[in-house]
Amino acid sequence: MRALLFPGQGSQCVGMGKDLYERSEAARAVFQEADAALGFPLSQLMFEGPEAALRETRHAQPAILTHSIAAWRALEPGWPSESLVGAGHSLGEYSAYTVAGALDFADALRVVRRRGELMFEAGEAQPGTMAAVLGLDAETIRAVCEETPGLVGPANLNAPSQVVISGEVEAVRAAGERLKERGAKRVVELNVSGAFHSPLMEPAAAGLREALDAAKVRDAAFPVYANASASSVVAASEIRQSLVRQLLSPVLWEPTMRCMIQLGPDGFVEIGPGQVLRGLLRQIDRGLSCRTVGTADEVQALGAH
Repeated sequence: MRALLFPGQGSQCVGMGKDLYERSEAARAVFQEADAALGFPLSQLMFEGPEAALRETRHAQPAILTHSIAAWRALEPGWPSESLVGAGHSLGEYSAYTVAGALDFADALRVVRRRGELMFEAGEAQPGTMAAVLGLDAETIRAVCEETPGLVGPANLNAPSQVVISGEVEAVRAAGERLKERGAKRVVELNVSGAFHSPLMEPAAAGLREALDAAKVRDAAFPVYANASASSVVAASEIRQSLVRQLLSPVLWEPTMRCMIQLGPDGFVEIGPGQVLRGLLRQIDRGLSCRTVGTADEVQALGAH
């Protein structure tokens, strides 16, 4: 069994996927399909920038999805679905369902672009922020957030010593100061447009539900571990519910990885831009191997392995 991991927002960079476009016919077709489905040259933005535009949530999310699917199609590993299990970090959950056949790529693109727009609009309507807390355990962080006035709580349980908190701007900053007093090594406020994975995203949930209702969702060909529950999902009805719920709930990444580790996979493969998830997995269990497949050379290396 192989465990497939798909990265989320923050992994984008100018030039992403260009070598796949140039060296793989299958990948090139993915970029062309993305441009056609969205009605604008997303691939040009990915390859040439500008960086500020690519970083916008409405662009970054479909860009990362496109890169992940292009890398997967270029790989064409022929692994049977019964030997696979998947998970994606936030946006990456959409990539996982797409590879699992639950979502058509064009539908997934339109949904994640709308998701990005809705998340930005929710941040405008109810301003919020996020901060990474390093060197402190999740239970202490949760307790400090509960003691802090205002709306703030854990949003990403990424690794044993890496948790992201999310909420109202002043509450996040106040919690950050308290967490440093409680022993956090660092608290770094993130450059984001809202309090993602928190109740402040509630205005976006209805719109996302509508976008998912308009998309065709099938049962997944292999289990995908959902961010909001850290449990496997296959049924189409559960997939829709999971994707709406994750907008408002913490990303349970470390619990998800621990569940997948218990399955005893032959190895983990991170598919898409960057190596963020590989790094988080090493923090969870340094003994595990994780290949990355985001460049044409990495595709070739794994395909020949």
